[in-house]
Amino acid sequence: MHALLDAIAAMPWPAEAGRVFHGRGGLYPGCEPWTLDAYPPVFVLTSFAPATDAQLATIDRALQARWTQITPAGAAPLTWVFQQRGEALRLQARTDTRLMAGQVPDMHTVTEAGASYRVHVLRGQNHGLFLDMAGGRRWVREWAASFAAREGRGAQVLNLFAYTCAFSVAACQGGAAQVINVDMARGALAIGRQNHQLNGLMRGVSFLPHDVFNSWAKLSRAGPYDLVIADPPSYQKGSFIARKDYARVLRRLPGLLSSGGHALLCLNAPELPMDFLREQVREHAPGLRFVQRVPNAPSFADVDADRAVKAGVWRKTEE
Repeated sequence: MHALLDAIAAMPWPAEAGRVFHGRGGLYPGCEPWTLDAYPPVFVLTSFAPATDAQLATIDRALQARWTQITPAGAAPLTWVFQQRGEALRLQARTDTRLMAGQVPDMHTVTEAGASYRVHVLRGQNHGLFLDMAGGRRWVREWAASFAAREGRGAQVLNLFAYTCAFSVAACQGGAAQVINVDMARGALAIGRQNHQLNGLMRGVSFLPHDVFNSWAKLSRAGPYDLVIADPPSYQKGSFIARKDYARVLRRLPGLLSSGGHALLCLNAPELPMDFLREQVREHAPGLRFVQRVPNAPSFADVDADRAVKAGVWRKTEE
């Protein structure tokens, strides 16, 4: 646990949401179960192995000490949340979340790269903003800005499995003219709408609470798209299982993309390497050519790049 305590002792004042310590990356032997995230003004400590009261008390003292050192005058006392996750069975992972100190804001909003997002750190495993996809959002924002400068118009974007629409916000930041967000979870899309409202980016944005697999005809009529984003769950029973369902998405991509259009495909499954995506695209969407793997944020460095979250860019060949 020493590496975690060292990271706490050296961490700066958290101006934006981000990972403080990434033990899951395997770079700190003995600390593999631990992660620490900043959702200012709240820290979220997660353990993927049983944590003792003594360990939590030690971490609390470290956080309190560092908070005292870095807190601006007049700031609130330290707030931190502990989440215990169980992974004995991947499909039935259990989560216990506890408020350890302070008070989480009722309307908890964080920032990243100039954008604001609603988060909820006291319920569920997903807090409303996937911090490990910051690199993907940066790529989308920069791609949209480059497209607008080059083409003289904003891009048409389709955001599949949109969750709380963070990719959509990034696209609009970059100057996208239209973004369609599709997700079967109405609650997540409602937060996505709030995210767009928080940033004053509602123009040209729509929200479809539909099952992606039942919506291809409607989505095709609204296309073609200059960019299609797919960031599905890796294993969600009854919704999406990457090993068998990614192919169903990929077979539709060529018909959704404009000539020369791009696709950003994401995969958060440690057991599936980047080559899984590349091989799936070669088989099911052969008209797409691989462009690049999007780098992850340095705070998510991993000893094995294939185990980390993966995001790749493909381009439809010119017709």
